[in-house]
Amino acid sequence: MKRFLILAATAALALTACTGQKEQKVMARAVPERADDFVFENDLIAGRFYGQALEGNPTSPGIDIWVKLPGGLVADEWYSHAVNEDPDYYHHNHGGKDCYKVAVSLGGGASAPFIDGKLCYPATNYRTCEVLETSPDKVSFVLHYPQWQATDSILVSLDKQVSLSAGSYFADVTDVYTFTGIDSLQVAAGMKLHTAQQTVQEQIAGSDRYAIWEKASDQSIEPEDGMLGVAVIVPDAEIVKSVEELDHALLVKTVTSGQAFKYKYGSCWSKGNIHSWKDWLGLVNEQ
Repeated sequence: MKRFLILAATAALALTACTGQKEQKVMARAVPERADDFVFENDLIAGRFYGQALEGNPTSPGIDIWVKLPGGLVADEWYSHAVNEDPDYYHHNHGGKDCYKVAVSLGGGASAPFIDGKLCYPATNYRTCEVLETSPDKVSFVLHYPQWQATDSILVSLDKQVSLSAGSYFADVTDVYTFTGIDSLQVAAGMKLHTAQQTVQEQIAGSDRYAIWEKASDQSIEPEDGMLGVAVIVPDAEIVKSVEELDHALLVKTVTSGQAFKYKYGSCWSKGNIHSWKDWLGLVNEQ
């Protein structure tokens, strides 16, 4: 069997070389076979958003970070095993895994309206999606969150566009909030702080970015002893701070209805190419 797999891999490489096809280094798709997830990855990072079938367990806009070793794409393989063999397959290490805890939060880089000191999350998970661009080296998609009541007088909807290129630890995000009942809206992009996981955090490079470094997981299924780096960059952010009572680091900016709220988020795993807090800070500062 091992010899067969080696020969098959060699044949696939030879076919790619002969046909001139480029190796696929990015992907993004809806996963109806697994609770309406939407998964995306490149050769360095991976993650997912929660869909309708998971509402209530949880209902959350947060980005769920999947740690992985640099190299090939893994999401389709992990989902196939999870659906057909072991529902917890991707919670165990197969060159990476899902060990990040999102719950009801921004997870590793989402955004939400920030009103009167509170994060006003969507009332549903994403409901519809579109893949806008796909090539061997870049993928772009948009998720639609239907209108919800952020406060008694403010109605909001969200279109979230994410673009991810091969070879990058960072994705570009454009969130468009459409709202009524108010002239302008503060929006906060940020990340959950897992204080039980000994988070190291720092506001860096002027005031438009925030980075953290923490234990990758405290999950009970298969605890992960590696470290996880997360960062968010919001150009011209008006507020950049850690909010202890919300257990989040937030970067806040005011937008009008329909105005693009653009930012970057990124992640890394210490078992990949970024081994230390110093290395992660250096990479975040280069963005």
